[in-house]
Amino acid sequence: MSTVTTHVLDTSLGRPAAGVPVRLEHLTDGRPAPVAQASTDDDGRVRELGPDDLRPGTYRVIFDTAAYFARFGQRTFYPEVAVSFLIDRADGHYHVPLVLSPFAYSTYRGS
Repeated sequence: MSTVTTHVLDTSLGRPAAGVPVRLEHLTDGRPAPVAQASTDDDGRVRELGPDDLRPGTYRVIFDTAAYFARFGQRTFYPEVAVSFLIDRADGHYHVPLVLSPFAYSTYRGS
């Protein structure tokens, strides 16, 4: 299993957000280095976002919400959502969910 996974729920539609472009970056000295990219599946999930052996450090998941909402002709206040988090164990699993609407979002440490 990938070290990092995600799940996006669109609360404005009351369903998983399929087709959201997502990328994972490793931040070194404040500079991003690309690790992986994917899009959410029909259930709004990315089950494999990067390798299953990421080293400890600061990472960022970036959700391209503008591309997602544009498919529905919907304006959004947040064209992207960037969630930074710490990986403190190389053998850990880090689930970074996003609850989304065109004008708000929320995230939390998932399981």
